[in-house]
Amino acid sequence: MKCDKVTLIPNTQSIHGLHCQRVPTTTRVYANGEFIIPHPNDGKLIDQVDEAEHFTMYTALDAETMDVVWQCIVDGNLDNTATDYTGRFAGATCYNSEMAFDLAGQMRNERDWVVVFDLHKIEEDVKAGKFITLPGSDVPVVDGRKKDGKNSPYTRYVPVPKNPHGIHASPDGKYWVANGKLSPTVSVIELAKLPDLFADKLSDERDVIVAEPELGLGPLHTTFDGRGNAYSSLFIDSQVVKWNVDAAIRHYKGEKVNYILQKSDVDYQPGHLQASLGETRDADGKWLVVLSKFSKDRFLPVGPLRAENDQLFDISGEEMVLVHDGPAFAEPHDINIIRRDQINTKRVWDRNDPFFASAVARAEQDGVNLETDNKVIRDGNKVRVYMTSVAPSYGLSEFEVNEGDEVTVTVTNLDHIEDLSHGFCLVNHGINMEISPQQTSSVTFTASKPGVHYYFCTWFCHALHMEMAGRMKVRAKNA
Repeated sequence: MKCDKVTLIPNTQSIHGLHCQRVPTTTRVYANGEFIIPHPNDGKLIDQVDEAEHFTMYTALDAETMDVVWQCIVDGNLDNTATDYTGRFAGATCYNSEMAFDLAGQMRNERDWVVVFDLHKIEEDVKAGKFITLPGSDVPVVDGRKKDGKNSPYTRYVPVPKNPHGIHASPDGKYWVANGKLSPTVSVIELAKLPDLFADKLSDERDVIVAEPELGLGPLHTTFDGRGNAYSSLFIDSQVVKWNVDAAIRHYKGEKVNYILQKSDVDYQPGHLQASLGETRDADGKWLVVLSKFSKDRFLPVGPLRAENDQLFDISGEEMVLVHDGPAFAEPHDINIIRRDQINTKRVWDRNDPFFASAVARAEQDGVNLETDNKVIRDGNKVRVYMTSVAPSYGLSEFEVNEGDEVTVTVTNLDHIEDLSHGFCLVNHGINMEISPQQTSSVTFTASKPGVHYYFCTWFCHALHMEMAGRMKVRAKNA
């Protein structure tokens, strides 16, 4: 994978959980703003807490452009988020309903909440121009706070115990499971009840909760096997618990039924976990990976920084069976498991790929054919260097610039052989980029150091890979 774009999210500090829209197509990505901050955050009301509004944001981004589409103001610190299977609702856990700034203050309430968002209503009002903007940003903002006991048209706040963390959707599209963290329970929310929640047809927000099974200490995340069973990580107990959702619902209604099917020790303190295709309609119930935060005595100690422990379970039978431990550096944090046949990646770059369209456009402006030309374009103190690469050589064995020039080097890999990548590492300038077959890569830097600086290939590409090098000559200003 490659990073396609980095987007700065305005009006927030720290994005924690995020989730793609599930259906009908992924046109949105939803992201939690974690920390409440003063607005405006211009330093004038640092000490006057009561005189500044404090809140965070739930943010929607366009999945293709990664542009911010809208934001929704909420109370509390948002943690994790999930969407439903209709495209209308999203939910986000909140662990600081107290709106506190200290650790003890953030744990006062016995219940915090899951914020439920009516995505259709937000999109509708933003399209109609019913929004505000905040200073320094033109992003549409709607207010999802509950004020004076009155609900916003965009949100509902469902009380759940306590400092909830993960929220996950079951493969049948019926439920969200919110994990209590500081409660031994998880809360099962029936998604079919959400339209009535927003229509104010329920007597209480907690009427959408259909089960609250007690699983153990420190439930953080839940995944599913597609057979009606859920698997939750218990951080304090260092366990994974397998439980049946339908049995938990029946127990909540008063039926005496055992919903816990199995508990398995893990080593140690598990956080995220995921079953194969566990949060899709295709959950197959074959494998479970548990990411344990600590390994302690599982691996050879090689210093204070220890490997963490990723553990693989076979869950295809009646019981979970641990089949593998694997060290990991450092806190990979989350995981997804998909089938091998679902991975159909390109083996060689397409020359028309939009990923490097900006470099192609720049070359066209300079009248350069990236597949044939090796040349240097000078425009005052801006220098654009174009070269090809074919194992084991670059199209230019050297080029010259002046001290202080802004230099853009663009390299096009003309090799067609699958996985024959080249690198471009420029000594003394902190530059090392990769150029895969048929790809164009570019980097811009300032030639601030007079002298001769070698560039060379950093992906083994040929028996003469070591000889694949060139020189950048930087002429001193006073030379």
